[in-house]
Parts: sequence; structure tokens; C-alpha cells
Amino acid sequence: METLTKKEVAAPVRRMWVWAGAHAVDDLYQGLVPASVPYFVLDRHYSYVAASGLTLAATLGSSLPQPLVGVVVDRWRMPRLPAVGVLLAGAGFGLSGLAGAYAAVWTLLFLSGLGVAIFHPAAGRAARQAAGDSVTGMSVFAAGGSVGFFLAPVLATPVLVAWGVGGSIVFLPPAALTAFVLVRAVRRSQSGGGTAGGGRDRWGAFAVLTMISVVRSAVFAAIATFIGLYWMRHLGGSRVMAGTALACFLGGGVAGTTPVDGSPTASGWSQPCRPGPCWWCRCWSGCGWRPGSSRRCPSRFWRGSR
Repeated sequence: METLTKKEVAAPVRRMWVWAGAHAVDDLYQGLVPASVPYFVLDRHYSYVAASGLTLAATLGSSLPQPLVGVVVDRWRMPRLPAVGVLLAGAGFGLSGLAGAYAAVWTLLFLSGLGVAIFHPAAGRAARQAAGDSVTGMSVFAAGGSVGFFLAPVLATPVLVAWGVGGSIVFLPPAALTAFVLVRAVRRSQSGGGTAGGGRDRWGAFAVLTMISVVRSAVFAAIATFIGLYWMRHLGGSRVMAGTALACFLGGGVAGTTPVDGSPTASGWSQPCRPGPCWWCRCWSGCGWRPGSSRRCPSRFWRGSR
């Protein structure tokens, strides 16, 4: 078995930091939507149906267009597309808190999700090229998205508590800065970088994985949307405690994703993922039995790690 030196492992990892940081900022806006939903409900008096509609807008925007964007990225070289995507994601969310009508808020969050959809295929391709054959490099890129998701409630809670939903404009500058950094990085890397490896398409396995991902994403989005409202309205917790509960849930995703991305087993990549549903069911049941809002946060953490 061929063993790579530390320098050979570290080289692609260093190239990935820009893309990992951009992935964190882009997925930050995905996480900010469920983090802001309780504040839209409390400040704008939206119903639960209207609240779920906000998450639906961002989810539709980020999911349905992605295959089409992937086809475009495969056929044409568009190196500045990730910068456009992260800028649109930040602008959509940043302006949503300033919009008055529900339809305007819904549209802006849909555009924010569309920015996320534009970012991922092009950024994933560029990240694979930068990483070459390095699994560690791609794990750094993947972990960046998980970190961004986790940071969303951590950053949103103090801002939205202090300024309400209008404070969403505070999150616009990071998108503009990230877009600027990506444009400069693309200019420097156009003359070099690694190439992604090829492989045989396995559509049957891909279809199964897609169905599993759909179920997992539906449950994940539902919990992330309503966990804050549940904490405040049914457990009597404060807004800060509700944000902490969401941070625990998303933080579990960071803790669970990072070692799996970097630790393949001898029997294949799917082996570390198999205990996830078992942990999820046990910890979800535990949340129903543990009294008190503060005591349920550890269970939320482990359930988020899936």
C-alpha cells in the first residue's frame, strides 16, 4: 500500500482553505433561515404554516435548481459562478428582514436558496480540482459547510435578539467579501491546480442514496425550523435558549460529519454512516422523556450528529 508523506497530504489541504471558508459562508445562509424563523413568528406574528413556508422557500430555491446548475457547470466553464451564488445567497437573506410583505420575504428567501444552489455545483467542481486525489482535502471542504450551518444560530441569536428580524442586513457584508475573495482566487488558480478523478456512474446506488437523502433532509429541515419555537412556546425557554438548542442540533452535525469525512473504513465509506439512524431514534426519544429545556440540549446535540 502506497503511503503519502505529510507534505503530500498537506499541499491540497492548504489549497482548500479558501473553498472551505466560502462553503462555510454559503451554508451559513442556509442555517440562518431556520435560525430566523422564530423571530419572524414573534415579530411579524406569522402562523406556523407561514413559518414553514419560509423554510420551504429557501429549501426549494436551494434544491430544485441544483441539477440544472450542475448540467450547466458540466457543459460550460464558469469559474465565477460560486462568487455569484454566495453573493445572491447573502443578499437574499440580508434583505429579507427589511421586507414588509410576506410575499416579499418569501421571494427573497427563495433567491437566497437559489444562490446556495448556484454555489454548490461550481464550487464542488473547483474544490475537487484543487484537492486532486486528496480525500482529506475534500473533507476540509465538506466540513466548512457543516461549520457554517452550525455558526448560523450562534451568530444570529445575539443579532436578532438585539435588533429583531431587521438585523438580517448585518449578514450581507460577509457574502460580498467572500465573493470578492473567490474572484481573486479564481484568477490566481486558472493556470494551475489539480484535476478531479473519473469513475463509473452507478445510477442504481445513486437513486437509493438520493431517496435516503430526501428523507433525511425533510426530517432535518422540519426539526431545524420548529425547534426554536418549540423551546419558547412549549418549554417556556428564552430566545437565547432556543438559539442554543438549534446550535446544539447543528453542532452535532459538525461533530458527526468531520470524522466520517476523514476516516474511511476498510469495508467502505458507508460503514460509519450506518449507526446514524439508530443514534437519531434513541436521542429523539430521549428528548421526549427528559424534563426541562436546558437538559434536552445534549440530546439535541447527539441527534444532530446523526
